[in-house]
Amino acid sequence: MPQIPEKIHELTVGQLSARSGAAVSALHFYESKGLIASRRTSGNQRRYCRDTLRRVAFIRAAQRVGIPLATIRDALAELPEERTPTKEDWARLSETWRAELDRRITQLGRLRDHLSDCIGCGCLSLDNCVLSNPDDVFGDSLTGSRLLAERKA
Repeated sequence: MPQIPEKIHELTVGQLSARSGAAVSALHFYESKGLIASRRTSGNQRRYCRDTLRRVAFIRAAQRVGIPLATIRDALAELPEERTPTKEDWARLSETWRAELDRRITQLGRLRDHLSDCIGCGCLSLDNCVLSNPDDVFGDSLTGSRLLAERKA
């Protein structure tokens, strides 16, 4: 990993990419979504503060555990003066994300466990098809993968 001299306080997009492991296109995308910020030089080149490395590391860690970018952006926006997230920030935010991740893990486990139920059928219209209707709220009272409008008598 290339080292950046301490006296350099701003990074080019290439330096930020090399140090963070994020592709230049990903950094541009993060910037377009308001996750990171840069200033422009007189030659219209992007320059990032060194602490953007920590923000990018935070973003990538959150993405690896399945946190959507919109949620990450909202979390970063809560930090005072858009400062770089600290270890304490990560601990607090990851605790709030834990319930959502647990819910997803449970849902994926249920889908995995019922995957073979639909392989023989092929129609995806089982009474309680967890693949085509994973949050089936009508499974106890109705059948099929679609809810048809009730007919008035």
